[in-house]
Amino acid sequence: MAARKRILVVDDEPGNRELLEALLTGLGHEVELAPDGFAALAALKLGFDLVLLDVMMPGMDGFEVARRIRSGSDPSDIPICMVTSLTGKEERLRAVEVGANDFIAKPVDKTELNVRVASLLRVKEAQDAARQYETHLEAAVASRTAALRQALLEMSEAQRKTYQAQLETIERLALAAEYKDEDTASHIKRMSRCSELLARKLNLQPKECEMVLHASPMHDVGKIGIPDSILLKPAKLTPEEWVVMRRHTTMGGRILGGSSSELLQAGEVIALSHHEKWDGSGYPKGLAGEGIPLYGRICAVSDVFDALTSNRPYKKPFSNERSLQIMREGRGTHFDARILDLFLDNMREVESIQKQYQDAEDASDVRLGTRMALGRIRRKVALLAA
Repeated sequence: MAARKRILVVDDEPGNRELLEALLTGLGHEVELAPDGFAALAALKLGFDLVLLDVMMPGMDGFEVARRIRSGSDPSDIPICMVTSLTGKEERLRAVEVGANDFIAKPVDKTELNVRVASLLRVKEAQDAARQYETHLEAAVASRTAALRQALLEMSEAQRKTYQAQLETIERLALAAEYKDEDTASHIKRMSRCSELLARKLNLQPKECEMVLHASPMHDVGKIGIPDSILLKPAKLTPEEWVVMRRHTTMGGRILGGSSSELLQAGEVIALSHHEKWDGSGYPKGLAGEGIPLYGRICAVSDVFDALTSNRPYKKPFSNERSLQIMREGRGTHFDARILDLFLDNMREVESIQKQYQDAEDASDVRLGTRMALGRIRRKVALLAA
């Protein structure tokens, strides 16, 4: 009978973890479960013979987890098997580059799992034997596992909370800017979800898609510095007012600039580039074509669509059909044609995102009308006082 081995299963989906645990336990192995990359890297100190690693995970995807394992010291030679639904050549080559030893396709087949796990475990045994390393330290490990596991859980939880706190801070910063405008949090949700949809359709890496999702809500954070008399004006801006309004891009860049956070760095890029146009007629720098950062080109499409289909102080919402007609006229001049075409080809998913956040938007319409009315009253009082 084969020796009992310790296997770490890393997957953000509880159902997938439970399935792999049942299959591997049935094969006689001891299984530890990790819900994300932070917990997986912490748990490696407990000692394992094999890692079964999901690719598509939030926070830290499987490619990054594998890279960090290989860049470590003690566990750097542990076999890594990617469990993934990705079948493209580029994804598999990237997995090999970061140190994966093998692949198992989802849905997992029990026979394939058995064969590949057995093969990888034999490789691990050969490595251990060559280094004259005794792998059977179960008695010593057992006496220390409880305390060590608790310490590792606390460490991974602290890392997870730090990451979540960063996301919450960013979201509240974006909400502060949107609250000053007449929009609501639902605009942020729709715009960011549509941006993330476009990132996925462009086949960006999972980490980049998540970056777009969490950084795009900061696109208009510079509106915090724009006077209400301009930002909330229910009429066309004068040329002088428009000059001031355009400054929200550079203000946003200054607010987000100089950070060591990848998310804030991405937010700075988006804030500075989401009003640039493909033909170079945009602002603040007049960038053109692929000289405009990709994140900015993505957010330009999703932001304009949501602006056209939403209530604004100076207009009622346009229908989806009218909005798309307007956007088609900007294909290759305002928008990157490839990104706009992807948006148009995936309108069913875009409309699903609209519907998901429409209830919040409807509820905010009452608040919107009240705030606009109060604004008119304040302006009349100011005129009388003058």
